[in-house]
Amino acid sequence: MIDRDLAELYGIETKVLKQSVKRNINRFPEDFMFELDSKELENWRSQFVTSNSDKMGLRYAPFAFTEHGVLMLSSILNSDRAIQVNIQIMRIFTKMRELLLTNKEILLQLEKIENKSIKHDEDIKLIFSYLKKLLNPTQPTRKMIGFNNSEK
Repeated sequence: MIDRDLAELYGIETKVLKQSVKRNINRFPEDFMFELDSKELENWRSQFVTSNSDKMGLRYAPFAFTEHGVLMLSSILNSDRAIQVNIQIMRIFTKMRELLLTNKEILLQLEKIENKSIKHDEDIKLIFSYLKKLLNPTQPTRKMIGFNNSEK
């Protein structure tokens, strides 16, 4: 999640959230939080056609938080709202993980069916090739009978 979205959920300014994170930066290793680099920031900005204050008013690269980073925010933002928001976010992350696992299982089952189907298709092609050979057997070449004058 991006810093400004979290700040909005927590009911604080993005600046306050970023200051709190910077004061406690040792609690946010790279797998918890990272700052978008200039290339990522440009890509972010290019996703929006018009420059309006809601979408493009970014002077500084935003912080992006992983699930663990969001959890760590609750320990540095000490308010009732921060705690309640954090509980809801954790529930959402848990539900997303469950959906991903369910979708993964479905995709694995579909892949198994596809592999079976491909094998069946190959078997059916093989059966048809044998049937064609049975229905249209190749005639052995016959020796020519009669007078052969090859001197002409």
